[in-house]
Amino acid sequence: MNTSHADAVTFSDLSRNPRAVAERAARLGRVRVTHRDAPDFYLTTADRAEHQEQTLATASRLFLALIKHDPTARALVIAMPEVFPWVRHLTVDELRAFTLELVEALSDAAELEVDTTTQKVIAGWRATARIKADPARYAEARKATKGDFGPVEVLA
Repeated sequence: MNTSHADAVTFSDLSRNPRAVAERAARLGRVRVTHRDAPDFYLTTADRAEHQEQTLATASRLFLALIKHDPTARALVIAMPEVFPWVRHLTVDELRAFTLELVEALSDAAELEVDTTTQKVIAGWRATARIKADPARYAEARKATKGDFGPVEVLA
């Protein structure tokens, strides 16, 4: 759900009138709190946040059950191009791998509250599709390399 600018308040508004902002958040479901010197955040009710968590957990469990009963994930694989049109550039095996990795990331988001993994999985597979969509770039990327390219920086 996107929150429109009409559903936003400034951090100063929250500081000056927290009760009114909290009432507005409860009435609207959530409000975006904008902050000039920091990232924006949402103010919502605990009930609403818990319902969203339960919804995500239910959806991820459903997807995991589908894969458990159909290891090829046929139904999900068939649906993927409607959600991610760029998967047409992936092979069938890559599409299956993406589908499984995405379902696992959704499960982690629901069960472990690891929210960043899902977007990383999508971004990684989108990058793969992007390079495969350009035959010249794909051919260049597949060329053998020589030499040492130096140390690899690992971000933790």
